[in-house]
Amino acid sequence: MTSATGQAAAPRVVVCGVGALGSTAVLLCRSLRIELRVVDFDRVEAKNLAAQWYVKQSVGKAKAEAIRLQLSNFYGITAEARAVRLAATNAAQLIAGCALALDCFDNADSRRVLSEAARAAGVPLVHAALAADGTFGLVRWDERFVPDAEDEQGQATCEGGEHLPVIGLIGATLARVVQDFVRGGERRDYMVGLSGVTRQ
Repeated sequence: MTSATGQAAAPRVVVCGVGALGSTAVLLCRSLRIELRVVDFDRVEAKNLAAQWYVKQSVGKAKAEAIRLQLSNFYGITAEARAVRLAATNAAQLIAGCALALDCFDNADSRRVLSEAARAAGVPLVHAALAADGTFGLVRWDERFVPDAEDEQGQATCEGGEHLPVIGLIGATLARVVQDFVRGGERRDYMVGLSGVTRQ
């Protein structure tokens, strides 16, 4: 696909879930030549400010809209916000037209719904995940990813900023995976911990 100027159009990348991992990845993808679509139904709460890329003025706003505004206001970057819950009934629509989907959800059910939709649509999908105890995380392509069952339904893994260093490393690794994919189609998997990032 080319633009009116004859240049190849920037690929659209959809980030599903813009909590700790997703918002960090969006921040670090801001200089890539991509079009961003962000999907998240949740609203920014004061407790999110410790581990997620939101400012105090965003409290109460939908996360998707808040991150769109921050990209625009801080960096002059245009993004598309979809402040809805991804479900089996709308997943295909939310990833339509995208060259790449990022799973930054914190629950297995949403990961499975997104995976099924991406496979059906032929949209490449990469997952980012953080262990509940914050000791490690991973960035892995869909064909090699199996979501873990949660110890408790809806358990939080990123509250209070306790795991912010690992969150930062996972978000940076995910941004690099996006960069490598849009530049050359590479699909690398990584394990991430405070001791370093290991290619798998």
